Amino acid sequence: MPKNVLIARFSALGDVAMTIPVVYNVCRTNEQVRFIFITKKLPASIFLNKPENLEVIPIELNQYKGLSGLWRLASELRGAYDIDAFADLHGSLRTRIMRLFLRLRGVRTAHIHKQRLRRRALTRARNKVMLPLTPTRAKYREVFWSLGLPREDSFDHIFQGAEPSPELYAAATPPCAPGETWIAVAPFAAHAGKIYPPEMMEQVVATLAARPGYKLFLFGGGREETATLARWRAKYGENLVNMAELRLGLPAEMALLRHCRVMVSMDSANMHLASLVRLRVVSIWGATHPYCGFMGWHQRREDTVQLDMVCRPCSIYGNHPCRRGDYHCLRGIQPGFIISRIDRLLKAQSQKQKE
Repeated sequence: MPKNVLIARFSALGDVAMTIPVVYNVCRTNEQVRFIFITKKLPASIFLNKPENLEVIPIELNQYKGLSGLWRLASELRGAYDIDAFADLHGSLRTRIMRLFLRLRGVRTAHIHKQRLRRRALTRARNKVMLPLTPTRAKYREVFWSLGLPREDSFDHIFQGAEPSPELYAAATPPCAPGETWIAVAPFAAHAGKIYPPEMMEQVVATLAARPGYKLFLFGGGREETATLARWRAKYGENLVNMAELRLGLPAEMALLRHCRVMVSMDSANMHLASLVRLRVVSIWGATHPYCGFMGWHQRREDTVQLDMVCRPCSIYGNHPCRRGDYHCLRGIQPGFIISRIDRLLKAQSQKQKE
């Protein structure tokens, strides 16, 4: 069994968030092993309440450009932490090069298998093979298993054993009052193929905001998204909170999500952040599909909103232009249907509390 394991996942925030249940389980099962997780600066901030034998290092990749830069990064990490195993959870060109360098230095390596042929079969326009891919978290588990690192499923949520204080998000709202219903709304994603039309999502927000006792927290980032959310807040009242404008940081936002009843989101990073605090998500899927392997941790298919179309999924990440040209996979979903899914989930939660 290795003693010092380097783990790499640089990619987007949601991809890194998906590693956490697996990584925390592996760390807590193998307490005698030291784990070093390298990622970008923003994703590094979501490793809250982490195991004692896990160190998370934010890497400025622009300081390690080209082959010489990656050789330097691999050498620095191996020398500083006496690395004897490398778990590549990314499988990018950058991590493949690091893998090669570390193998040349005698380090044992294992990497994620992305099932590229099956991905193409699932997303192609003709003769589509509509079978689910292996879930991404299962692929992460396989990497650690290949390195001889077993794991027990002890992870429940990222705050287990240390529930977050309302002081973390006090700048956004007082604590949830009795009888108040908090709903998180994350209407954006990285690509057009995953974004429900904002004017239609606005109808969902308007309906929920008009209900007594409801408070909505709006999540997003970037100038245009923040401006859209600010417009909704100005239009529909003070029971909307524009979290994008407040910029409290990921730890505070996740603490707030822990106290929400439901999140409405796309197939996006916010779905995975909500999953880490065991928040149920009504997720909206367009060009992508749960079969692509990126369903939120412990999220339920019954909470997904999607249209059955022969062209779906057309993309793994939602970054390809719509073949039809109209994004009907998203525009064809009526706002009332999304609201009905939210209401069904809230009703089920209330009934469970009464039992």
